[in-house]
Formats: sequence, C-alpha cells, structure tokens
Amino acid sequence: MRLRPLTLPAPPPVPRPWLRTGLLAVLLLALAGCGTSDLHDTKSTADQLFKKGRKAMDGGNYKNAIAYYEALSARFPFSNQTKQAQLDIIYAYYMNGESESAVDSATQFERENPTHPRVDYAIYMRGLANFHGQRNWFYRMMHVDLSKRPPDKAKESFSAFSQLLQRYPQSVYAPDARQRMIFLRNELADYENHIAQFYMERGAWMAALNRARYALETYDGAPAVADSLAIMAECYTRLGMTELAATTHQVLEDSYPDSPAARSRSVGRPWYQFW
Repeated sequence: MRLRPLTLPAPPPVPRPWLRTGLLAVLLLALAGCGTSDLHDTKSTADQLFKKGRKAMDGGNYKNAIAYYEALSARFPFSNQTKQAQLDIIYAYYMNGESESAVDSATQFERENPTHPRVDYAIYMRGLANFHGQRNWFYRMMHVDLSKRPPDKAKESFSAFSQLLQRYPQSVYAPDARQRMIFLRNELADYENHIAQFYMERGAWMAALNRARYALETYDGAPAVADSLAIMAECYTRLGMTELAATTHQVLEDSYPDSPAARSRSVGRPWYQFW
C-alpha cells in the first residue's frame, strides 16, 4: 500500500483579480477537451476506476481523482480497491483545499476501520487538515494573528495528533505530529492569554485568573505560559491575595527569567501588557 509523503507541496499562489477571467476561460477550454464524461462512465470495473483515480492523483488532478474515488465507493463499496480509495481520497480532498471533507473522510475511515493497519494515517490526516483549516491564503495575505481567533480547529488538530501519539507512538507520522503539537500548544496558550487580557481590561480579575490558570494547567511547557503566570500574579494582587501573588512572581522569575513577562517587573510595566 503506497503512502503519501509527509512533506506536502505549498498551496498554489492566489491569482491576481485581472487574471481570473482569462484563467477561467482557459480552464473551461481545457475541460471541454479532456473527456470529462469519462468520470461518469458506468462500465469501468473497480480496478479500472481505482487506477484512473490514482493516475489523476499522481498527475496532481485532485478534483478528478476525487470524482473517480467517489464513483468507486458508490458502485463497489465493499471492494479492496475502495478501501485504499478511502485513504487516498482523504489526501485528495486535503490537496484540493477541501479541509472539511478531508476531516469527514478521515473520521469516517477511523470509525469504520478501527483495526486497519493504516488508521494512523487517517488520524494524522485529520489532524493535518484541521491544522491547515485556518491557515489558508486569505489569512496569510491579511496577516491574521490566529492566536486571537477562536481556536476550534487548532484544538481539534491538537486532539488528533495527541491521539496518534498515544495510540501509535511508533508511527512514521508521529515525529511530524509531535512538532505540530508543540506549535499548537503555544498558539492555544496564547489564545487563553488574549482572553484573560480582555477580562483584565474590564476589571474582571477572577475571570482573567481562571483563563490564565487554565492555560498554565493545560499547556504547561509552552513559552506563552510565562505570560499566563504574569497574568495570574497581577490578578492575585488585584484581588488582595498578596501571598499568592508573591509566590506566582517567584515561580515566574525562577522558571522564565529571560521572558518579557519576568523582565517587565524590573522596569515597572504592568505584567499583563504583553501585546
């Protein structure tokens, strides 16, 4: 069974507005001569449909590959070729920019094939599709800070990679999943800190304290935890819990002596103004 590579090609560049009309015309002309009716033939065997889908996949025509694999699954749901196509179509959806479909297909494969030898691949692709779900060309172009956006997909991605490492620690995909989890852990901790800062700016010290404490307990080891400790120290001070504030300050300075959060104390800046 052939597996797709871990290193995936970068998304294609975004066409300039003035090119869209011309590109659309070229695309329509190309489709007119490529024999798209072949996608709807009812005479091909399971093996033929699978080979056509694989050829389209290898040629980078993921849209056609998806059509062939969907036809194969509909007509021959219990064939051996369909089982492999169910794995291939996850990758095809992902490469075609259909992250939600990739996640759905991966989830379905896991549910229907819990003991399949390549279920680790399905879990990995579920994590990868969610990982890139909010990292498309629009967010990159607009320089959106994803740590300030609701992290639903990041949490789902983190959860999938965590499942992979727990269930299949020796999987070929485990090292990549582990590195992505480190990145996600800090992004998720950052988000909790942004919410805590929002509460602090409105004087909701207990709510801010709870968010910072959650970040500390859930994402321990992330660099952003230094900011979480600083937020907690400030909240304790504002709530009159001076002993806890002093203890938290000490933990911050001992654990993260070079962090901006720790250094801010020495220059008189409020500990919660990190951003």
